[in-house]
Amino acid sequence: MAGCHYTPQQQYAQPAGGVPLSAPLYGASLPDAVSRFFKKYATFSGRASRSEYWWWVLANGIVLILFYAAAILSALNEPEVGLMIVQGLASTWLLATLVPAWALIARRLHDVNVSGWLALLVLIPFFGAIVIIVFAVMDAKPEGQRFDQPEHQRFDQPVSFQD
Repeated sequence: MAGCHYTPQQQYAQPAGGVPLSAPLYGASLPDAVSRFFKKYATFSGRASRSEYWWWVLANGIVLILFYAAAILSALNEPEVGLMIVQGLASTWLLATLVPAWALIARRLHDVNVSGWLALLVLIPFFGAIVIIVFAVMDAKPEGQRFDQPEHQRFDQPVSFQD
């Protein structure tokens, strides 16, 4: 249809503080994306907007480049001690961001209406990364709302099943 464009942010009533953490933040800024990344540390449910995902990829890339630059500089001055310190810091960073990165990928996949389990494709060398990149650049789909979890419904509350 001409003139009809899905704007996913319109579906959420904006509280005074902005978009709730349970909703994707479309048009996120770099600080917002990084903040939401750590606030939703191991949240695999819900959705993440394209901007949330790509801002985090950029921020993480910058941090990793800084670690590599520090490793090169430390190798010039104190090869053994400097490299051990930088490798320890980089390893700590990678381990600390592994779970939230997978959670972010799963939420991004939800936003394009595919299962978050496809995040496991990252484990397949080369092919998996390409598939994830393709999904990550796709537009949000309204059908992805099926992955949203209402704020009042949490996993720690009993679920009633009807026959």
